[in-house]
Order: sequence, then structure tokens, then C-alpha cells
Amino acid sequence: MRWSSERAGEVGLTPAQHQLLLAVRGHGSTPTVGDIAAHLLLRHHSAVELIDRAERLDLVRRHDDPDDARVVRVALTTHGQRLLAELSSSHLAELRRLRGSVGDLAPMNQSH
Repeated sequence: MRWSSERAGEVGLTPAQHQLLLAVRGHGSTPTVGDIAAHLLLRHHSAVELIDRAERLDLVRRHDDPDDARVVRVALTTHGQRLLAELSSSHLAELRRLRGSVGDLAPMNQSH
């Protein structure tokens, strides 16, 4: 967790902002504020505050749902996509680096 937090800080994000970007990107469709709150285990108003700050940093943008004006959806901006891609790349590189160490810990013979 600390390694991931440090990488987020290196690109100017808080760990919570990084998690927000992951939640938006990983949702599969454009998530609602409620979807994000549920995914991040936040109260609705806390998710709104996190999204407010991320929107001011041009990480995400809000837009009304075309089918239901009561629903607000959240999407990554180009800037948010770029930062998330950068962080994802460094995380994948770290996982590849660790794969050798973890592989060394696995039992050599797993036949049952």
C-alpha cells in the first residue's frame, strides 16, 4: 500500500484519487456517484467531495445521465486517463519485478 501511495504522490495524486480513477475506469460503463461511493465504501457525500476535488484537478468530469436527469455519471478526463495509465504501468512493472520473488516462495512440486 505504501509503495502504491508513493507512486500516486509522484504523479500528484492522493491514494484516494488514485482509487477513484481506478473505480471509474474499472466500472465497465460510466458509473454514477452512487456506484463510486459503493465501490470505494464511502458515504455518498464523501464520494461527492472526492469527485469535487478530482474534478477541480481535471481528473474526472460529471455529466447528466441521458435517460434519467436525476442521475449524475462520472467519466475520466484525458488528463485522468493519462495519469491512470502512468500509474498502471508502474504497478505492472513492480508486479513483474516481484513475480520472481514470489515464484521463489511457491512449492516446487505441487502434484497431488
